[in-house]
Amino acid sequence: MTYLVGVTLLWAFSYSLIGVYLSGQVDSYFAVLTRISLAALLFFPVLRPRSLPVRLVFALMAVGALQIGLMYAFFYQSFLWLSVPEVLLFTIFTPVYITLIEDLLAGRFNPFYMSTALGAVAGAAVIRYHGVSTDYWTGFAIVQGANLCFAAGQVAYRRVAPRLPTDVPSWTVFGWFFIGAWPLAALLFLVLGDHAALPRTGVQWSVLLWLGLGASGLGYFAWNRGAARVDAGALAVMNNALIPAGLLVNLLIWNHDADLPRLAAGAAIIGASLGVNAVWARRRTQRIDAASPNH
Repeated sequence: MTYLVGVTLLWAFSYSLIGVYLSGQVDSYFAVLTRISLAALLFFPVLRPRSLPVRLVFALMAVGALQIGLMYAFFYQSFLWLSVPEVLLFTIFTPVYITLIEDLLAGRFNPFYMSTALGAVAGAAVIRYHGVSTDYWTGFAIVQGANLCFAAGQVAYRRVAPRLPTDVPSWTVFGWFFIGAWPLAALLFLVLGDHAALPRTGVQWSVLLWLGLGASGLGYFAWNRGAARVDAGALAVMNNALIPAGLLVNLLIWNHDADLPRLAAGAAIIGASLGVNAVWARRRTQRIDAASPNH
């Protein structure tokens, strides 16, 4: 959980940096390509190509292509159909997809995880709901494609992580994650990018440098590492904890307008969902331990 909380704080600053210094000024596909390229370069010097079987190399590359490569292909297209508040509103369904995919792969249905995720969705909806336009259905479907990719990527990494050799440090193989996402990001910029809307100031380049090395490089490494160590309910809730954290940072540093009652109420609901999930998970572990033949 420490990893997820730390990345939540890290990414909370990223939203404001993107909104203030890049949005509407630098081509979004170029920004994505730059972030993935810098993240890949960060891990490339420590990459150990021969430390993993080929099947695990391709598994990590596939996770990266899905979780950030394909996800961005949907995500940035959604802005052609929706306003920014609508896009943010529709991303709150990610926790539901995480729990559903987890249960589908495990061949079960866990109503408690679903209720925990829906609690997080309710908290995020309290914060972000401002109404929707009448022609949002196409955009809604596109955003759900992005949500599914991000959710499936997290679940997939949770499945791949236990198969990684325990004698190989995870940071020496995580570069494959970004290497897998890079070709798709490059193709998106080549086909859909505005090649005239490149960074023009030192501040913009500095923000991209931080987002690439910090938010993308260290951020995705720590987030996936944390995702592999918590249960599905906690992971689902933490996906929406980014919303109040991002709004709070934006309010305190850049003084943008924020609905404080909504922020407080939504954050309280998300926190309660996480707390209930933690209590339930601890009790479940205690029951399993008590039923173990070793006790």
